[in-house]
Amino acid sequence: MKSLFKVTLLAATMAFALNTVHVLAADTAAAAPAANADAPAAAPAANADAPAAAGTTAAPAAAPANAVSDKFKSSEEQAAYALGASLGRYMDNSLKEQEKLGIKLDKDQLIAGVQDAFANKSKLTDEEIEATLQGFEARVKEAAQAKMEQEAKDNADKGDKYRADFAKQKGVKKTPGGVLYKVEKVGTGKAPTNTDTVVVNYKGTLVDGTEFDNSYKRGEPLSFRLDGVIPGWTEGLKEVRKGGKIELVIPPEQAYGKTGVPGIPANSTLIFEVELLDIKPAAKTPDEGKPSADQPAAGAETGK
Repeated sequence: MKSLFKVTLLAATMAFALNTVHVLAADTAAAAPAANADAPAAAPAANADAPAAAGTTAAPAAAPANAVSDKFKSSEEQAAYALGASLGRYMDNSLKEQEKLGIKLDKDQLIAGVQDAFANKSKLTDEEIEATLQGFEARVKEAAQAKMEQEAKDNADKGDKYRADFAKQKGVKKTPGGVLYKVEKVGTGKAPTNTDTVVVNYKGTLVDGTEFDNSYKRGEPLSFRLDGVIPGWTEGLKEVRKGGKIELVIPPEQAYGKTGVPGIPANSTLIFEVELLDIKPAAKTPDEGKPSADQPAAGAETGK
């Protein structure tokens, strides 16, 4: 009777293989988060019914899911090969990720392990396999943690240097919260308040120039309540008015801190170029502006 471990491992392997394409696509296509949750993650897709632009050739249509290639004798044969190819890609990507952590596994031994398992002649017992994999998992986690901590330290050091250099530029000022800013155009009217909705265009980059967000490229400005974004924005945008333009250099503690988010590593200093297009004051509640019960209305006589 097969052990539970073997059955579980096989099920997990099959699941990994069948989901490889989706997992890899999600990893590579994950966009950096916008300033708030309502921001579009990417430019809208083109209308499927729209004709291709002049001078371009439309991509060939994908083959039907049940089509059998002339390289295979049957759909079952093709499915078996596809499953193996998907599993192979997953394992190859796993090996490459582990190499980034300084861990290099022998690909020939990995393939030999798969072949021996199918031939039912494994060189290791189930208990040895389980113990080996648990030890390896712990090693990978330890290496990944060390890499993350080193990267966080490097990001903090690079951010400190960038902010120190930026602070020396002419016209640069600092908010009480530590956000550095340079006003290119003040704008007109009143400064936005925490409860106002602002409409902005912006570009966000890391200190190495990597762009993680850009409303200009999306072709659509962003609207959000000022107190609904990272603290650096809430504080920094109060330095301009409608029509203003400002450059913000935000330390990690006023942005995404020690954890970061997808597209923005831990301890990252963020640079934003922001245009404040409009300010929409918060709507007043029906009771706002009315006198309280112990306060007379304007113009009312007070008895003596």
